[in-house]
Amino acid sequence: MNLKELTNNIELQNELPCDILHFDIKGISDNSSKINPGDLFVAIKGYQKDGHDFIDEAIKAGAIAIMGESEISQIPVPYIQVKNTRKSLGILASNYYGNPSKNKIMIGITGTNGKTTISYLIKHFFEEHGSSCSVIGTNQNIINGEVLLACQTTPNALELNKLLHRSNDTIAIIEVSSHGLSQYRIEGIKFDYCLFTNLGHDHLDYHVTMEEYFLTKQSLFDKLKTNGIAIINSDDIWGQKLLETLKAKGHSRIASVGKESSNTVSILETRVSDTSTMLVKQETEVFKIYMPLPGLHNLYNAVMAYLTANMIGMKRENIIKAISEFPGVSGRFEKLTLRNGVTAIIDYAHTPEAILYCLEAIRYCGAKRVIHVFGFRGNRDASKREEMIQISSELSDIYMLTFDDLNTVPPEEMVKILCNLQATYGKENGRVIPDRTEAIKLAVTSAKKGDWIVVTGKGHETYQQTYHFKSSCDRETFLLLS
Repeated sequence: MNLKELTNNIELQNELPCDILHFDIKGISDNSSKINPGDLFVAIKGYQKDGHDFIDEAIKAGAIAIMGESEISQIPVPYIQVKNTRKSLGILASNYYGNPSKNKIMIGITGTNGKTTISYLIKHFFEEHGSSCSVIGTNQNIINGEVLLACQTTPNALELNKLLHRSNDTIAIIEVSSHGLSQYRIEGIKFDYCLFTNLGHDHLDYHVTMEEYFLTKQSLFDKLKTNGIAIINSDDIWGQKLLETLKAKGHSRIASVGKESSNTVSILETRVSDTSTMLVKQETEVFKIYMPLPGLHNLYNAVMAYLTANMIGMKRENIIKAISEFPGVSGRFEKLTLRNGVTAIIDYAHTPEAILYCLEAIRYCGAKRVIHVFGFRGNRDASKREEMIQISSELSDIYMLTFDDLNTVPPEEMVKILCNLQATYGKENGRVIPDRTEAIKLAVTSAKKGDWIVVTGKGHETYQQTYHFKSSCDRETFLLLS
């Protein structure tokens, strides 16, 4: 593709000379070590490294043009200056891969909790009835039925467009994180449906305030196609705010779920135990949704997924049947029955709200005692830790603070952090056991028939640290020890 086509819709800071407009670009990369001869190198100012420092390296590797933000001269290849290289990379990627979102039904899901479960519910609905779905998100990426490793909830713009270009699926479902939005990873992509689940305390080390976090999430809805539809949980206070904001901006294609009768699907009654049911009303019809996963939060996940599929055109009875047969998602309230008659739950919950939902769901299931194992990620939002401990100490009979991903925090420092948190905010039913596998072992040996053990924070993810027991994830640890 030539530079003229590639830079279409990008706001350039300098006018490109006519003699370079027809340069044939073989590929695009923002990583100088992955440049091939004939590529365009995009220099991005990162949080630890500045891509502009690697321009010479990219040229030596064969880059025939450079795009960047800084004023640069005296380089042997054409330099294209733009205001924002992150934003420009998204448009470049969309142009290079032929705007791959234009001919698919594009669904973007944002919010703090529920994105993954809703994604897999929608995928389950449509694949039960003959349509194929791509899923791009936290657990994994699924393209044309092939499971691919996911390194981020929302991939970078190049990878995302490459996946969409590769996909022959009718529908593409993307979990859109706040980091993905603030870093322009979905720039150049337009959505038919944008969903807002809820907003809770998370990522405030990055966004600083809840208002900034919300505004970042809200920006997804600027990327709706002309006839695109916003689908919102209005029972969440931030969802209600989003609803009001979109209406004030003149958006008319808005659908919502919630208890008020004004919602597109209004919730009349909920019943939560080891399984969950919801009585809802849509227009003049009243019907019941049965969700095999416990917890009020999973009923909201189910009704959000229902409304999306219904607006796309799937028949109500087919969706309701598919919900009742939903097998669940790996690492999302994943249930194991241990040999001693104890139930174990593995869940990704890593926010105060998600832990509350998870522990309440276990109580609804009739657990005799709840034993909770969890930790905190190093160098991540420390402001939510107090609330997480308080919730666990109230809803658990026993809780154990342990290691999660340490990132760059030394183990001995994390032990001090855990001990200080327990001493300051914890109760007598809690203790610190740094080794995650040892904590799970103690939970298993302490539990009796009828008790439930829940380990939160990692879900489907593999361990970053080496522990006493040689296992790679929470599920494998349970299987090894039980």
